[in-house]
Amino acid sequence: MKSKVVAALAATMAIGATCAFAANPFVDVPSDSWAYKSVVELADAGIIQGVDGQYFQGNRNITRYEAAEMVAKAMAHMDKASVEQRALINKLADEYADELNNLGVRVSALENRVGNVKLTGDARIRYRYQDGSKENDKSWDYRVRVRANAQVNDRTKVTYGISSDNKNFADNAQASDEDNDIYTDIAKVDYNFGGNNWNLSVGRTDAYVLGNAYGYNYGDVFDRAELKYQNDKFAATAGYGKFKADSADLGYTDVNKVKGNGVTNKTDGADGVKTGYGELEGFFGGGRAAGSGVGVYYNDFTRAGNDGSGTDAFHADDLWGAYLKGNLGKWSALANYEHVKNNAASAVTKDDTADVWIGKISYGKANFATPKSWDAWVEYINAEDGAFIGGNSNSWRFDSHMDNIESWGVGADYTFAKNAMFQVMQSFGTNTKDGNAKDPEEQTRAQFVFVF
Repeated sequence: MKSKVVAALAATMAIGATCAFAANPFVDVPSDSWAYKSVVELADAGIIQGVDGQYFQGNRNITRYEAAEMVAKAMAHMDKASVEQRALINKLADEYADELNNLGVRVSALENRVGNVKLTGDARIRYRYQDGSKENDKSWDYRVRVRANAQVNDRTKVTYGISSDNKNFADNAQASDEDNDIYTDIAKVDYNFGGNNWNLSVGRTDAYVLGNAYGYNYGDVFDRAELKYQNDKFAATAGYGKFKADSADLGYTDVNKVKGNGVTNKTDGADGVKTGYGELEGFFGGGRAAGSGVGVYYNDFTRAGNDGSGTDAFHADDLWGAYLKGNLGKWSALANYEHVKNNAASAVTKDDTADVWIGKISYGKANFATPKSWDAWVEYINAEDGAFIGGNSNSWRFDSHMDNIESWGVGADYTFAKNAMFQVMQSFGTNTKDGNAKDPEEQTRAQFVFVF
């Protein structure tokens, strides 16, 4: 183990002529040893110190923590390495990620090295069931995403990502005939300044969720320019952007409205809707990293080329919300409220405003890096007719049943192997709040998610 780590690090840390004049600090490494040059280079770079400052003890197996210490020191020299050498250090850092974290060295520090490019991604195979809607082959789908993260300089980071559509197995055509759309879901530049307290982010992001809110109304692809200030106790965000995703299975029509199970907000989706937004957050119980906080946010909506009337109108005018999230040991709780103002009254409640209340309690924490870690949760949603604005929610629920409902949900996540997680969700007690529409059928979802 020791020889492998030393050889790998030596390959990345060769420092040319400087090492030719470096003195051998170890009495047990003769000049004719195969490891002599590598050991001298690593010692001169400060990556290894040996035992008692005099002995290398090359035949002794080292512990994973000792190897992690060597990798951590190599990480500090990333700016001297070539692209291939950075890739090797990245590989070693991933191998010893847990030990590095315990040593207080975050593997994410690699991303702060100039010139480093890191590829990540995930793959999901999903099963969803709802009586009369998602059944048989229509219940199964898959998605793959890939991300490239490039550190341009100490302050600037570029992120680019592509994603496949959620493709189901109900299509009986040849695979070569399928419409396998691949699209850009992330393309942004982040610039940090002011002691890294300020961040300007411009471009496309794959998830629009304000702070620690649930993400009930919209949580998908979003083009925007955003300015954020944050420290350990406070954060302020302001931005302007356009929603770039819609849900194909919403199916809200005027007929549904008459039956009482429709939504006033939309008949033509949320794609293309513009919003100016802002949020204020305060953090407590250990600061921002601890995950406990309180926040308030506001959105003002417009749709280019549409006056808010007609069959293709997006009816939501503005929205404001607030959340409170607390973490206590293995327990966490979230309370979220949103109020939507429409420019047309609901066909069911005859009101041009609508509220949604959300509560969620979780126990444990499943982590992709920690096999056998798990969590379980329960949530409650109470949404008036007109509370859901359309588009793709950040929720696990079907977008077509996010409005005019009262519903409970339970779920669990389990990391069955490193970078591999199984997740299951189930709704129950779902009722139509207002009107005489039939209560929605319950929803079941289970999925395997793999990250790389």
